[in-house]
Amino acid sequence: MLRLKVIACDVLNREISLLSSKSSCFVDTTFLHQGLHDTPEKLNRLLQKEIAKANEGFPYNHFGTAPHFDYIVLGYGLCSNGIVGLSSEKIPLVIPRAHDCITLLLGSKNRYIEYFDQNPGTYWFSAGWVERGWQPSEARYNVLYKEYLEKYGKENAEYLMEMEQSWMKDYKNAALIRWNDLGSSEYYRKFTTESAEYLHWNYSELEGDPSLLTRLLNAEFKEPEVLVVPPGKKAAPTYTEEIIKYI
Repeated sequence: MLRLKVIACDVLNREISLLSSKSSCFVDTTFLHQGLHDTPEKLNRLLQKEIAKANEGFPYNHFGTAPHFDYIVLGYGLCSNGIVGLSSEKIPLVIPRAHDCITLLLGSKNRYIEYFDQNPGTYWFSAGWVERGWQPSEARYNVLYKEYLEKYGKENAEYLMEMEQSWMKDYKNAALIRWNDLGSSEYYRKFTTESAEYLHWNYSELEGDPSLLTRLLNAEFKEPEVLVVPPGKKAAPTYTEEIIKYI
């Protein structure tokens, strides 16, 4: 049985937990806090720290019978260049060829690109994003406005909220990625439809595809889906459709 150390964003917690339970491999997962892509240097440091810990040895090494993991698998894409420069001393590092987690939820980067090209201005929702993210919604607006009002007064609060909301003008579609095998799907749908209504966005719903994550968690590493970075090499961006390479 192959031993995989998975280091992933907490936004994928439900999906990875579900698929890990069905994997033919031993899967030991560490989830990092959602939102670290907003601070890519911090994300990079935390990922490198977890990679180094994985290189120290398998956590259930009884009498020296299983000294190492076979692979370290990242549940991240390029993620604002947060994975750039990552390297592993002893164990191959496996990274999906993806810009972000949406590719992992939809099953392929081609499906992601195709949908985005047909639906520009899409903001994504999923189980993890609804549960662990700070998604645009009426609740988010009210909480922030109350905080700004108490700290800065009405005029400044209204100005800050105008700045807070300004990025939303680039979006017009709220897309929910639905995995049928996950529970609470009605909750995620209700949250997303209410957010879309409040923001005057269109609502769409896509069925997620677990195939890419399933292969990752079963150590079925296929080009051009993933990059396997040999020990001692570093991950780097390509700025092409391959997305990442090693140097």
